[in-house]
Amino acid sequence: MNRAQLQKLYPQVRSFTEALCEPLAIEDYVVQSMPDASPVKWHLAHTSWFFETFVLKPAVPSYRPFDERYAYLFNSYYYGAGERHPQPQRGLLSRPTVAQVLDYRRHVDGAMRRFLEDAPERALSERSFVIEVGLNHEEQHQELILTDFKHVLAQNPLAPAYRPAPEPAAGARVPLEWLAYAGGLVALGHQGPGFAFDNERPRHHVFLAPFALASRPVTCAEYEAFLADGGYQRPDVWLSDGWNVRERAGLSAPLYWQHDGTRWLEKTLGGLRPVDPRAPVCHVSYYEADAYARWAGARLPLEGEWELVASSAPVRGNFAEAGLFQPAPTEPGRGPLQLFGDVWEWTASPYLPYPGYEPFPDALGEYNGKFMSGRMVLRGGSCATPTRHIRASYRNFFPLDARWQFSGIRLARAAD
Repeated sequence: MNRAQLQKLYPQVRSFTEALCEPLAIEDYVVQSMPDASPVKWHLAHTSWFFETFVLKPAVPSYRPFDERYAYLFNSYYYGAGERHPQPQRGLLSRPTVAQVLDYRRHVDGAMRRFLEDAPERALSERSFVIEVGLNHEEQHQELILTDFKHVLAQNPLAPAYRPAPEPAAGARVPLEWLAYAGGLVALGHQGPGFAFDNERPRHHVFLAPFALASRPVTCAEYEAFLADGGYQRPDVWLSDGWNVRERAGLSAPLYWQHDGTRWLEKTLGGLRPVDPRAPVCHVSYYEADAYARWAGARLPLEGEWELVASSAPVRGNFAEAGLFQPAPTEPGRGPLQLFGDVWEWTASPYLPYPGYEPFPDALGEYNGKFMSGRMVLRGGSCATPTRHIRASYRNFFPLDARWQFSGIRLARAAD
């Protein structure tokens, strides 16, 4: 990106992060509800630490850190960048205060603004890619602010809302259709101009057998049928590891669902509300998604199948900017529907490097490559993903038992 583009995009991304925090009370910023999640205050500081560590310190000799101790507190998993505070203990950091963290952001933003204005072209060109990585990194943390804070609110018996949400409009259920694709030798991965993470490269070829993809994601009504048929008590449809996780964790429904004796309710960022039968089911793990697919006589798509279909579809949908922060019911139309936004869709593909994969240079090489073990790929983005952040080649990845992200299901099967 050139100077003008960075000068425009940097404040947009940074301000949207803080806009997501506007509904919060001061007490909300510090809570950490589980080891995999982080307090909102930590996200605000860590995204500033990124620019301070990878742009300002190496590129601006006159830069003075806001507080040298923050390098330890707000590093995440970049071993090459130094020691770090343990992730499960981030919720114990009552200090620095929220006000101090916001001052830290202003300190970094002021230095970044001056750098983008005054840096010689050579110095800027040497750091422009790192700045772009940092902006995409912050967009990932915007989604994490929403998903992590949703998990915080869900622990509260009062079922508070992040902010009020409109009631879903009435409408008919959209039937599921099967869309056939010929497969063959197809090219996958990012190509052409525009940003992409290292795990989306290089462009390469894979062979896909003929397949069919569901025209829309699995709905809550369809998942309720799985529950009613004893889906969580049927080991015949579960992977062995998934069955063990189900037993240990006592899983009986998607995360945030609860039954009041007559109907299913779910905790949302808009508070406790009835499950919308027309909306995509979400907050299910890979194990739950795979079990549902087996029960339905189908399977999860390979990531190559998903990308082949998505690469010819427009990137539009229910993203974070819409402000719903909840999957919306499927609207009638010609499929495939809701490929982007609403829910991340689990695939049957393990998160592994593409042939010829090369990580980002230096400490940024830890961004993706070190996680290429024990995780599965998700595609498409969610209702908490910023619109600019997603594309057909984007590869998200989580452990197989992760449920707190907006993760859902789209079915696939062999072609008829």
